[in-house]
Amino acid sequence: MSYKKLNFSLLLILVAGAGCQNAPQPKFDGTKIRGYASALYNRELYQQAVSQYNFYVDNYTLDDSEASQINYTIGNIYFERVHDYENALTYFLKIKHLYPESELLDEVNKKMVECLERLQRSADAQQVLEEATLLDPSQAQASRPGDVIAKIGKRRITNGDLDHEISLLQPYQQAQLSGKRKKVEFLKKFIASELLYNTARRKGLEKDKEVIEATFRAKKGFMVDKLLAEEISKEVDINESDVELYYKANREQYGEKDGNGEVVRTKPFDEVRIQVMQDLIREKQQEAYDRLVQRMMRAEAVDIYDDKVK
Repeated sequence: MSYKKLNFSLLLILVAGAGCQNAPQPKFDGTKIRGYASALYNRELYQQAVSQYNFYVDNYTLDDSEASQINYTIGNIYFERVHDYENALTYFLKIKHLYPESELLDEVNKKMVECLERLQRSADAQQVLEEATLLDPSQAQASRPGDVIAKIGKRRITNGDLDHEISLLQPYQQAQLSGKRKKVEFLKKFIASELLYNTARRKGLEKDKEVIEATFRAKKGFMVDKLLAEEISKEVDINESDVELYYKANREQYGEKDGNGEVVRTKPFDEVRIQVMQDLIREKQQEAYDRLVQRMMRAEAVDIYDDKVK
């Protein structure tokens, strides 16, 4: 290196050193600035809190974990407090692109989808959701065998999928879908339902308190129904002679009556046999239900203070 070049390099180092020495240093410790921002947030001074959080990120040395956490906090302020979804999206995107290893990434993806839904950009929301799903293979929906008969974005719906959905219906509903035209109509309704469900999920409605409560009640109801079906079915065992005896004991119940409620004609057993059987089954089921509930009430020492019911 020549003498002139060496002098020039030294000059650059000296200038750089002088610059570092003259760089303004933050007046306060970083923890104080962060605490100040939190205090502003807690006092609902949201824009001021965002300003201080940004100052903290820009002027102090943070590791990636803390930086992504602060940006997530700012994004949430815009999302949940200010309802400024464009600015919220800006900070969530910042985390996704600048801190891709952040442990908050799953939550960030969900919040991005919710922002886009609120901005009525459903196509973009779906794209984000699909990108996030690709990162998590467990979220991929398995497709059943058969020709592809429809697509929702990248999701393929096959004849096997359609047959499976139909198989979940009640027998009388399945019987109504025997023709191709009916199946196509059902397919369209199924797709509409899936689109509505996807939109509701992207809007975060699965966390809605009313949805959670209704889901719990529905699950509770299904569990009770299944228990009753299992417990009562084994208690109800009738044969043809039981049905005939029931008819004889309740013959008037199956008679034709006049305007005063008097029986004018007794219907023969063969004419009302099915109805008699249904009544007997219903009565036996009720008896089995009563025995089951009484047994449970004794087992769990249930007391009812009906005199205090208002």
